[in-house]
Amino acid sequence: MTKIVVRPITDADIPGAATALVEVHATDGYPVEGVEKPEAWVRPTGIMGAWVAEREGKIVGHVAVMQPHDEGAVSLWREKSGEAVERIGVLARLFVVREARQYGTGERLMRAAMGYAQESSLRLVLDVMTKDAAAIRLYERLGWQHIGEVTHHFGAGQQIPAVCYVWPAD
Repeated sequence: MTKIVVRPITDADIPGAATALVEVHATDGYPVEGVEKPEAWVRPTGIMGAWVAEREGKIVGHVAVMQPHDEGAVSLWREKSGEAVERIGVLARLFVVREARQYGTGERLMRAAMGYAQESSLRLVLDVMTKDAAAIRLYERLGWQHIGEVTHHFGAGQQIPAVCYVWPAD
């Protein structure tokens, strides 16, 4: 039986998480930006909490809850709900290497982030690119609610459609 451990990230995990990120980018094209500096992408400013999934000593997944910026899903949710920006967290930087997906790793990472949000009295929102169908299926299966669409801008004038969700926990 393969055991996946989900736990808060440590500084020692950053290189392994960066390696996993590069692997996910090669197989899935996620993320669309940031892989040229994967350690910085895994550990940007504005992190409220972050977790890794580990399998047999190897980092195989990651998720973070980020401070909100009034754009994308944050803006859509604030318009719909009137929620104060201080009560919102952004679920971000979720990735799992292909070999670890069959063990419910993505769901376990999501549940760690959702548990943190619940303990911190935060409403979670997220943007996901429409091309990332497996992630969309996971969010919907976990009860996240669709709140609208945005365009994600990146790189030198590039853009890609994205869907926005809110986690409806009280």
